[in-house]
Amino acid sequence: MLNNSETLATSAIILIAVAILVWGFNRARPYGKIGILSWLQSVVLMAPWLLFFGLFAAGIYLNLVGVLLLLLTSTGIYIYLGNRLRAAGQDVMLRQQANERLQDKQALDDHPEPDNNQQGETPEAETNTNRPPIPEEDLKTIQSLFGIDTFFSTETIPYQDGAIFKGNLRADPEKVYEQLTNKLKQKLGEKYRLFLVEGPENKPVVIVLPSTNDPQPSTTTEQVLAVVLMIVTAVSSVEAFSLLLGFDLFSNLERFREAVPFALGLGIILGAHEVGHRVIAQRYGVRLSLPFFIPSLQIGSFGGITRIESLLPSRSILFELALAGPAVGGLVSLLMLVVGLVLSQPGSLFQVPTQFFQGSILVGTLAKIVLGSQLEASIVDVHPLTVMGWLGLVITALNLMPAGQLDGGRIVQAIYGRKTARRTTVATLIVLGIVAITNPSNPIPLYWGILILFLQRSLERPSLNELTEPDDARAALGLLALFLMLATLIPLSPGLAGKLGIGI
Repeated sequence: MLNNSETLATSAIILIAVAILVWGFNRARPYGKIGILSWLQSVVLMAPWLLFFGLFAAGIYLNLVGVLLLLLTSTGIYIYLGNRLRAAGQDVMLRQQANERLQDKQALDDHPEPDNNQQGETPEAETNTNRPPIPEEDLKTIQSLFGIDTFFSTETIPYQDGAIFKGNLRADPEKVYEQLTNKLKQKLGEKYRLFLVEGPENKPVVIVLPSTNDPQPSTTTEQVLAVVLMIVTAVSSVEAFSLLLGFDLFSNLERFREAVPFALGLGIILGAHEVGHRVIAQRYGVRLSLPFFIPSLQIGSFGGITRIESLLPSRSILFELALAGPAVGGLVSLLMLVVGLVLSQPGSLFQVPTQFFQGSILVGTLAKIVLGSQLEASIVDVHPLTVMGWLGLVITALNLMPAGQLDGGRIVQAIYGRKTARRTTVATLIVLGIVAITNPSNPIPLYWGILILFLQRSLERPSLNELTEPDDARAALGLLALFLMLATLIPLSPGLAGKLGIGI
């Protein structure tokens, strides 16, 4: 069974989650069928977590098959509810759009266009005295793009080097964005970029900015820094594995060849992660910076930071780009771990204490399945691939934390939006701070908290079409990725590990 502090912490998590669901139900109820369906989707998303941690607090452990079945069931229900929600929302949207179009036509009849308006230009209900920095001729051309069948503009206000157009969305966001973007390119080429986003008042707005504001490629200094960090990471990897092999690299330089194969193995994992990102980036024509690898004397490297140097067309592309790296790197790490466990036998190169397998729910479960009764001893002989796979999973999980521009933060931003991503970033920093205070012997949480706070806490730029959400299949994959992140980073309690037969 769990000790009192662990039970209290887990129970607190469950109570907070239940309170959130009750609060969400009270907010959703006034919206009728659509609100309830949306709330039920939230319940389905949280149900696997609540059930898993609830049983965990009670000392009941679900095996890997049970966890996968739970996830597959929740995914199926989530997709079903999503289809129902879209159908209900489509009916409401069509009725609303019909009423708004009638109101717009009535407004045009009551207030006909002045004679000096260009043909096809949509008059604005309100005129801001501060003119946007866009040239007058270009501004009129942009205003002529809008209409009662796409986006009915009611107000233009300056914004940075461009303008914000407030108004009412008249059709599906994806179709509206495509139509407006195509018209803008036909009339003004690549001079401007059009964003369809949610404004501060939770209403759709169009933002038009000059293309000179596009993200810029890395400077020569930044590229040199990336190469230097890559070299430093290679050295720190050799040093970390030399310590694991029982000697200090800088005091025994002649033995560096012993640690090089392990550093190469870590390089394969890091490289696979980067390849995953770049395959998706190439598919959609997205430009990425060189990876800025983060050296670590504990495990060689904490992964790499890769900047997105292009505007992304949609949140779905942001999701695929963010997930691809951890997916490929995680699969390579998992394959190494499983093969290493299978090859582990008495006389293997590494002898690790059984507590090694208590550091992760996921690793401990897989080790128990493969090694069985061998984990009841105090020391276990393991193949080097076991250690490599375990480290790779940790690196992947750390990068999947839902914060800022980490892969996990990008996934949350893509699926749930920028507001939720800001909240999960703050929550992640708070959790890392609490863990760093309660476990000062482990410097990794403090290190990552500082890294996120100063380098990675900002969110990614909004996509050009920020209103169209990723589909349910992507949302389910994101849920699975976050679940595996927690399963990798959360350790087994001594009581539960003893019940599973891990350790003496």
